[in-house]
Amino acid sequence: MCERDHVDTRPSRLEVTAAAAAKGPSGAGIVYLVGAGPGDPGLLTVRGAELLRRAEVLVYDYLASPRILNLAPESCRRVYVGKMSGNHAKSQDEINAILIEEARAGRVVVRLKGGDPYIFGRGGEEAQELRQAGVPFEVTPGISSTVAAAAYAGIPLTHRDFSSQAALVTGHERPDKGESAHDWKALARMGTLSMVMGVRNLDHICKKLIEAGRAADTPAALVQWGTTSRQRTLTATLADLPQKAEEAQIGPPALFVTGGVVSLRGQLNWFETRPLFGRRVLVTRSREQASRLAEILGELGAEVWERPTIAIEPLADHSGLRRAFETLADYRWLVFTIPNGATLFLRNLFDSGRDARALAGLKIAVVGPGTAEALKAFGLKADLVPEKYVAESLLAALTGQGVEGQGIILPRAQDGRDVLPQGLAAAGATVLDVPVYRTVHPHWAEPLPGVPDAVTFTSSSTAAGLAEILPMEERQKFRAVSIGPITTKTAVELGFQVVAEAERATVDSLAEAVVRTLNAVRA
Repeated sequence: MCERDHVDTRPSRLEVTAAAAAKGPSGAGIVYLVGAGPGDPGLLTVRGAELLRRAEVLVYDYLASPRILNLAPESCRRVYVGKMSGNHAKSQDEINAILIEEARAGRVVVRLKGGDPYIFGRGGEEAQELRQAGVPFEVTPGISSTVAAAAYAGIPLTHRDFSSQAALVTGHERPDKGESAHDWKALARMGTLSMVMGVRNLDHICKKLIEAGRAADTPAALVQWGTTSRQRTLTATLADLPQKAEEAQIGPPALFVTGGVVSLRGQLNWFETRPLFGRRVLVTRSREQASRLAEILGELGAEVWERPTIAIEPLADHSGLRRAFETLADYRWLVFTIPNGATLFLRNLFDSGRDARALAGLKIAVVGPGTAEALKAFGLKADLVPEKYVAESLLAALTGQGVEGQGIILPRAQDGRDVLPQGLAAAGATVLDVPVYRTVHPHWAEPLPGVPDAVTFTSSSTAAGLAEILPMEERQKFRAVSIGPITTKTAVELGFQVVAEAERATVDSLAEAVVRTLNAVRA
């Protein structure tokens, strides 16, 4: 049998030093210029995500995805400095001043920029200002939209059969330059031309290229909101593209690409063919639980709006937990109904100086696989998972084990349903009902941008939470997909239109129900 070395999980001296260095020399503030990528949260670099989790101040642009912003700690102060054509939240001088002031105050500042900070992002100018002010900074490159938007539209910028060279160009030059710095004849000779910020001047750009010798029938494309679920791609000849773009009402942000490679889009378009592409889905789970469902729906092509309608708030009174910990040996079962309940109970158990040995005489029952998964972080495994992932099935599974005369610890929500405690007591069990958290309705910093194509409810609480936010006359507009019959019943009673229900009470099954429903509507 192979012998394994003991693994010391304490932070090493090197890790402690690295953590201290995150604030720059001698603990001073520092600015991290981080490329957020072109829009798809999955294109953020590992280093970028790591720095966001450390941020004390986040200074971000208008193209930054909410899912990327949510990587920052809740304690992080967010400063929006977005720039759209003709509408700047902050001037560049104001942005520079914010970065310098926050870093000088000793804070870790993440300057999150769309795409790559140094490719048409004015990151170089910001870095110069920081250096002149004596503020430490680092640069984390990002994936530029000049490359990514084309790839997501099925357009490779280079291809041996069409182009061995590509030029990355900005269509927006400094207004004080006078004449254009672009060498139009050189650009007209390039195999592929990829241009950002050019949609406002598209007619001028196409005419200049044709005048400089580019064939008027060269394939060309505009990719609006590239790499996001809002992506739209328009193809035409170089001569016809401006007129077609005006008719299609394509505005910024959009990438302009021209060259023979555009003709490959018919074969290589992969992103816009995903099952939920272009669909908008509202995910109402708590922030801690939403990421898995949002990730699945995003992978399927949906534009995911994460707006938690409930939040889990630990109770300040731990007397129930202390009583449970002191009498663990008197009980036979430990029953968890949601992942958060399991995590809070076990974290408090371990924080009290005990470890997994304190649970040696207990069997653990959970309502479903998500809760079973939460146990793994504590080195534990569920002894009982019902076939259907609802409290009624868990009750049936437990009573089927014969619980008469046995003690059962039930850590759960302060305001939870009474199905389990009453049902177990009726079966002859001694139930220690331990409230460890309560559900609250969080405030939404931003309203919904419209009515989604579907809203997902993972519990009766999420439906009730959304009902608290929406007046009755608005609820019927929301096509709901429910995780199970109990949630469906609650949602209908609250005035929502439930159009589908998951076959099993899991996040994966819920996502499958969303796909079936929205594809049926599309058909």
